Parts: sequence; C-alpha cells; structure tokens
Amino acid sequence: MSQFHLGEFEEIVLLTVAILNGEAYGVNIITEIEDRLNRKVSLGAMQTVLKRLEEKDLVKSEFGETTKVRGGKRKRLYEITASGRQILNRTRAQRNSLWDAIPKVVFKFS
Repeated sequence: MSQFHLGEFEEIVLLTVAILNGEAYGVNIITEIEDRLNRKVSLGAMQTVLKRLEEKDLVKSEFGETTKVRGGKRKRLYEITASGRQILNRTRAQRNSLWDAIPKVVFKFS
C-alpha cells in the first residue's frame, strides 16, 4: 500500500466512496462529486479511476441486486478497503502537515 500515491481525482473518488458508505456506484459517485465540488465528471473517467483504485486494493466492488428500474441490470457497488482508509489517513496527515507549516502571516493580508 505504501507504494501508492493518489492523484487528485483518485483522492476525490476515494473520499466520495467513503462518504457514500455502501451506496457508491458510478453514477451516484458522479452526482455526489458534481453536487459537492461543482465539477463535471464523465462516466468514462469515473470507470477508469474506479478500476485503478480496485487494482490498487483501495476499493472493492460487488454487484447489487437486480431491479426493475434498471431493466434487470445490477449496479456495481464500491466500498473503501482498509488499505483505502489507510492511504486517505496518510494523505490527510500529509496535507495537514503542509497547511500547518504555512506561516500565519501568509494569510494575514488575504
């Protein structure tokens, strides 16, 4: 796990999977990101990042139940893994360390 570094979009997707906690699937993740960050996300980009995160063992997925609403198709549901939680904690600690190192005077005149 320590060999992996998250890109910005990977981090956003991983955080969103954690936020959705058991209800994370492609379209739902996109909607959450667009609503929270006012950032457009394509389904193709989402599928690529989810596949990459799964290959890195940062998320795992399984198919949900079939529904009439989806014409019998099942959603692929994602959930964050222990490794995913660890890398998010490490990333957060690194970012906080950088923010804490900024001299107060930098933002004093903003």
